[in-house]
Amino acid sequence: MKILVLNAGSSSCKYKLFNMDDHSVLCQGLVERIGDPTTGCLTHKIAPDTAKEEKISLEEPFKDHAVALNKVIELLTDAKKGVIKDTKEISVIGHRVLHGGYYQTQPALVDEACKKTIRDAFPLGPLHNPPNYTGIEVAEKLFPGVPNVAVFDTAFGMQMPEEAYTYALPKDLCKELQIRRYGFHGTSHTYLTHRGAAFMHKPLEEFNCITLHLGNGSSLGCVKNGKCIDTSMGLTPLEGVVMGTRCGSIDPAIVPYIMDQKGLSAKEVDTIMNKKSGLLGLCGQTDLRDMHRLADQENNADAILARKILIRSFKKQLGSFFFLLEGHVDCLIFSAGIGENDAKVRAGVVAGLESVGICLDKAKNETRSGDERDISTADSRVKVLVIPTNEELQIALTAQDVLAKSKKA
Repeated sequence: MKILVLNAGSSSCKYKLFNMDDHSVLCQGLVERIGDPTTGCLTHKIAPDTAKEEKISLEEPFKDHAVALNKVIELLTDAKKGVIKDTKEISVIGHRVLHGGYYQTQPALVDEACKKTIRDAFPLGPLHNPPNYTGIEVAEKLFPGVPNVAVFDTAFGMQMPEEAYTYALPKDLCKELQIRRYGFHGTSHTYLTHRGAAFMHKPLEEFNCITLHLGNGSSLGCVKNGKCIDTSMGLTPLEGVVMGTRCGSIDPAIVPYIMDQKGLSAKEVDTIMNKKSGLLGLCGQTDLRDMHRLADQENNADAILARKILIRSFKKQLGSFFFLLEGHVDCLIFSAGIGENDAKVRAGVVAGLESVGICLDKAKNETRSGDERDISTADSRVKVLVIPTNEELQIALTAQDVLAKSKKA
């Protein structure tokens, strides 16, 4: 079985074609600057990350997503360098969709009802849902007869119990405006939960873990018996821990205070909190390598403080989830750009937690590797794992599962 995964943005489209027999990637690529009247860019890799990898780069205008995906189809089916002979070889197309709204709790086979759900969630995901929807409509036209599956990034958080997702606001207002904690990075947290259970040789339904998806955007997931019971992000990806350009959770009264004092609109303050805060606001950097260099080599006070704030926010969230699980935690799972690569941050997050059974092996933590691995000591009661996330594979696996269930129905 071959599954195509699409992630359509407003002016871009990522794609990856999987052979599900062995989960290998046949090809992957990125189309950028879609809609630019002068130039666009397409980067296509055949057999990526293997000895046979071949890269093709094209620069030409792509008027819209349909033109861009038509070019992708040409590359997929090229007589000499194509990886399939015909688009009919593709069994299903999995689409990343940011937001499923108030009622969509599961991934779904795309039909008119599913598309209405995505449209209805435009106000909740204004930057992502419209282009995600466009990607689906274009795929339906260019891949006739191939089923499409919408994999919602909010599905992981929709498992949370009512007491976890409900804000202490007037309930009628929340119902009217679909206000609740949704959580994001759900596809990554789902993948990490499944891989963590397999690594620990535990049945998913008996597996408790805390997943730390730490990157420019960061979130933590709290998993009990294989299901999400809490997550750090909320109605939007702004809530939670400190991030690259996002402030994370703050006193909400700060917003009207800034508006009153500076004469700014709600949209302008939203831009400050999402794009000008976090590490960028604290020390002028979003790349942790630059922050570490400034802190360690130049003794920069802003960078030193920013690092302390970042690690403290991760640790504070980790602690709350540890207690929600009543200390019954099989493992912590670090992932994404920071979680997979930054030994200093990992060490800082778990420093001093030996008394609750979390013991890091310093040498293992500082060893660079792209593999799934245990970086805790042999006697650590709670294991500390590093698992590279693979959201595209999780989308493909989910699409495969949805398609199989639809055929049984």
